[in-house]
Amino acid sequence: MSKVFPEALLLIGRVIGPHGVRGLLKIESYAHSEETLLTAGRIYLQQSSGKISEYGILSAVPHKGGALIRLEGLDSREQAEACSGAEILIRKEAVSRDDDEYFWHELIGLRVYLETGRYLGTLEEIVSTAANDIYVVREGKEEFLIPAIHDVVKTIDLENGKMILSEVEGLLDLNEV
Repeated sequence: MSKVFPEALLLIGRVIGPHGVRGLLKIESYAHSEETLLTAGRIYLQQSSGKISEYGILSAVPHKGGALIRLEGLDSREQAEACSGAEILIRKEAVSRDDDEYFWHELIGLRVYLETGRYLGTLEEIVSTAANDIYVVREGKEEFLIPAIHDVVKTIDLENGKMILSEVEGLLDLNEV
């Protein structure tokens, strides 16, 4: 295996366990589609011990809310069982994205402000929904649920660690907890 630095990798799922007797893995995927795995070509499995192993990916198909993947060199149920619980990583550069797309890990921790300059808090969590992601912003006991849509999120400034939101009428009143 070539030397890979963890910061060059992106977490995209985890192995739930084996499927069948021929080395197939059942996974929970954090990617939007199995195409992400196939496009990457190679994946890395990181065990809880920290050990990382590299594999070529042969196939990936949707299966019951997750996916089934076949990796080079995994041919038995026993080999697949040994991968259970491993995190699935790919090289960041293997993921194509538009200028206005961000990885969740880039957004978590951003300071969130309204266009007026009012500080709302820190983006602490992202919840995926069928319609759009929801940003969970907290400051002390206040919590705001912000829809991740262009009408609301005006600016994401990773360099300065902040996000600017437009003042959509009723947004904060409806989402304050």
